[in-house]
Amino acid sequence: MTLKDRIKEDMKAALRSKEQARLEAIRMLLAAIQRREVDERIVLDDAQVMVVIEKLVRQGRDSVEQFQQGGRQDLVDKENRDLAVWQSYLPEPLSDAQIEELIAKAIADTGASGVKDMGKVVASLRPAVQGRADMGAVSGKIKLKLAAKG
Repeated sequence: MTLKDRIKEDMKAALRSKEQARLEAIRMLLAAIQRREVDERIVLDDAQVMVVIEKLVRQGRDSVEQFQQGGRQDLVDKENRDLAVWQSYLPEPLSDAQIEELIAKAIADTGASGVKDMGKVVASLRPAVQGRADMGAVSGKIKLKLAAKG
């Protein structure tokens, strides 16, 4: 069963059990997936669905910050409920130690010697890290390691 199929099945289950908040979050996710499929005229595979989920999670976290600054606890609570649903479709996050280990291995595998080789390292690391860590933070760690090396 693909990730998209699992999400659709979860939507049906939420409909049957009348879990309104969960249903809304899943519908929002499916709409984002469908929007990307229509825009790009493709059918998304699991990796591409993960990218959509990650984007929604990132936007949700930004929204939570904005709502907290605006003093809107009701919207913070709703957004956190949605985030919990979306994050349930992402794989278990990597620990810092695991990320450091993967970065070291990617640097060794690509033979990177400085910051100029960052693209190669990120490209080789992306499949292992996708959906399990924030790529922005991982890129920062790679840059630091490569800067110290070169």
